[in-house]
Amino acid sequence: MVRCCIFDLDGTLVNSVYAIQRSVNQTLESFGLEPISVEETKQYAGDGYKKLMERALKARGDEKLAFYQESLTRYSAFFKDCCLYRVEPYDGIRTLLGFLKNHGVKIAVLSNKPHARAMDNINGIFGEGYFDWASGERESEGIPKKPAPEGVWACARELGVSMEECLYLGDTNTDMKTGINAGAVTVGVTWGFRDRAELESFSPAYIADHPSDVVQIVKDVNGIEEDEQ
Repeated sequence: MVRCCIFDLDGTLVNSVYAIQRSVNQTLESFGLEPISVEETKQYAGDGYKKLMERALKARGDEKLAFYQESLTRYSAFFKDCCLYRVEPYDGIRTLLGFLKNHGVKIAVLSNKPHARAMDNINGIFGEGYFDWASGERESEGIPKKPAPEGVWACARELGVSMEECLYLGDTNTDMKTGINAGAVTVGVTWGFRDRAELESFSPAYIADHPSDVVQIVKDVNGIEEDEQ
């Protein structure tokens, strides 16, 4: 029985690649470095902004990370101003979330994006209070970021569900590791930042090519008839 779906944010619920790229490139430009592409952004994102900037700086020649510490401050300032730049939900996401709500399945978000910016995205795109539980990166509160499982476990405890009743959905290797580490039923989604091969290499329980595939997974597991609304 699926009683809860826990979603990654960037590359799973929303296409936020342009906001991330814009913030990285403003930071790089402030140091006189060349910008990164959309495809590079997709590869560098997923493990939090500190790793994002480390990867971007190295890719643009700062191998010794001379600009690293200052880049974190500058990135955070730039990202605060443009974290919603061209951000939009992927096709079919609103339908999927509506289906889950209508069938009593709790919905949650767990992101490695800084918590304040994650909530800006979630509330700005879906509306405040839409999800049953939501969290960005909160290492300062003692919750390790993904792929550590503690965030998934915290969500499950608060919502009163077991790991066997949770689908964890994400688009990167970090997400596959997170779901597997937590003991959740892990779903790789191919519409985000990484390709199918990366996801399949972790042998998740399911691979979904469109949010409608997740609807079908829940229907099959929960025994929901096709004509039920």
